[in-house]
Amino acid sequence: MPSSPVYNRILLKLSGEALMGDQQYGIDPVVATRIANEVGELQSLGVQTAIVIGGGNIFRGLAASARGMDRATADYMGMLATVMNALALQDALEHAGVTTRVLTAIEMRSVAEPFIRRRAIRHLEKGRVVVFAAGTGNPYFTTDTAAALRAMEMKADVIMKATKVDGIYTADPMEHPDAIHLAEITYLQALEQGLKVMDSTAISLCMDNRMPIVVFNLKTPGNLKRAVLGEPVGSMVRV
Repeated sequence: MPSSPVYNRILLKLSGEALMGDQQYGIDPVVATRIANEVGELQSLGVQTAIVIGGGNIFRGLAASARGMDRATADYMGMLATVMNALALQDALEHAGVTTRVLTAIEMRSVAEPFIRRRAIRHLEKGRVVVFAAGTGNPYFTTDTAAALRAMEMKADVIMKATKVDGIYTADPMEHPDAIHLAEITYLQALEQGLKVMDSTAISLCMDNRMPIVVFNLKTPGNLKRAVLGEPVGSMVRV
């Protein structure tokens, strides 16, 4: 097993659902603690870690919009949900002994720092975990797109996309047991085949900037560390 990381700076994309565990809604403190401990292991390896977290465990803007709510309003509500998740994750990380800063795209100085690119990079250089909340700060953009954008801005080496399955499949393996696992694909294949890696805006942004994406199963203990050490975990999207 390799002992040194192949990536120096990563952007970890977590869905809001990742914090739910087996619950139907909200945040499971046990799951938040487990994720925090895994991120803490990366810090001990010297890996600089930035995190973008979704809000689907609390509020999903697109779903509310489909039920008749104004899309911009629904998206702003979704952004606020990501701030709640970011604060919960910050709490879990700091309980695990990991110094953490939450930076939000929508200013709310009482609870978090506003997003300033150079400040965020400085936090990473000082060994702090940076959690980016409130997406891009704009409606109509998903947290996948926010993850791609922040990865470029932070000059990350890779996006680590945490999911509930071990990589990319030709179809949803939960619904289609015969779906084929794809160890490596190109950005164009992901777009043309409509594979649910990230949304098309995020993949296009990664393709234009040659940002590799590793898709892995967060529920398997140690997977995050193995992926950072360069082991073949999950699936890779690149040129």
